[in-house]
Amino acid sequence: MRVTETEMTDALLDWYDRHARIMPWRTGPAERSAGARPDPYRVWLSEVMLQQTTVAAVKKYHDRFTALWPTVADLAAASDADVMAEWAGLGYYARARNLLKCARAVVADHEGRFPDKHDALIALPGIGPYTAAAVAAIAFDRPETVVDGNVERVMSRLYDVETPMPAAKPELVAHAARLTSRARPGDHAQAVMDLGATICTPRRPACGICPLRDPCLARLHGTQAERPVKPPKKAKPHRRGYAYVGRSAKGDWLVETRPNKGLLGGMLGFPGSDWSDEPQPAPPAPAAWREVGEATHTFTHFHLTLSVMVAELPPSNPERGHFMAADAFRPAALPTLMRKVHDAAAPHLSVERPRAAG
Repeated sequence: MRVTETEMTDALLDWYDRHARIMPWRTGPAERSAGARPDPYRVWLSEVMLQQTTVAAVKKYHDRFTALWPTVADLAAASDADVMAEWAGLGYYARARNLLKCARAVVADHEGRFPDKHDALIALPGIGPYTAAAVAAIAFDRPETVVDGNVERVMSRLYDVETPMPAAKPELVAHAARLTSRARPGDHAQAVMDLGATICTPRRPACGICPLRDPCLARLHGTQAERPVKPPKKAKPHRRGYAYVGRSAKGDWLVETRPNKGLLGGMLGFPGSDWSDEPQPAPPAPAAWREVGEATHTFTHFHLTLSVMVAELPPSNPERGHFMAADAFRPAALPTLMRKVHDAAAPHLSVERPRAAG
């Protein structure tokens, strides 16, 4: 006998009540049932950070952000440079710029309180359909359908969807909408995500302990490993470029803030050339630049190799960038690519410190 969708939802929530993951931004099912409510600020912050980033990577960033800026008003009042520096290493830096825009809009237009409905949330800067649905459901228990990659995978297997991605997305959303609990939408949204993250995993799903194993059509048909159907991957192009790392005799570092638009937008880094098949050298100041190594990095759509150039620079104003005092320079505030550049260059740019008289 076919299990009804109501029975599937009940089975999923029962499993979640016993196996919910503990997250720093989450109000667990037992706490919710006792009347506790999630902090919308922490929910929103986690959802922005989790876009294309793992839970393991996000936890320490979320903890640090909420320690530095405990409320959305605190974040809104922070300087762009401080927020971008704390975001360094998390990637997809447009998220950090939109984070500040959204926080400031919540303070300016909503008296520092996140709106509790989807339409008002999606009107905020940087909040798209997924984030609006997630915040509305998880923080405010609105009956919204929340569909991320984990949910897509669960639905594609539960209903054995043969349509390839991304064309299958509307079908998967429709399946998820029918399963969404009207009584506990916040818990339900997190339950499906947890199921996909811990049991219905991309490889070797643990079907034997899945609360939805009996109604799962892919398990019945033996097609779990083939769902969701993904289009063939395109080969990533490989681009090259130059990065210029200079220091003055005092040990100051030559740095620049990248333009807000584009990759690593708004982040602190080292001056460089274009990134292309045939990049043109673009030294930021006249000097005896020499190549000391390479830094490689992979972005979403291409691989990149930078030739790392170093030089000792005079104290005069460079053509690009500005000098930052050695005691103010923090490699940890650089995005991952620029940290790799720094690590390749630093051994070749040591500065002799004068010895104390004695």
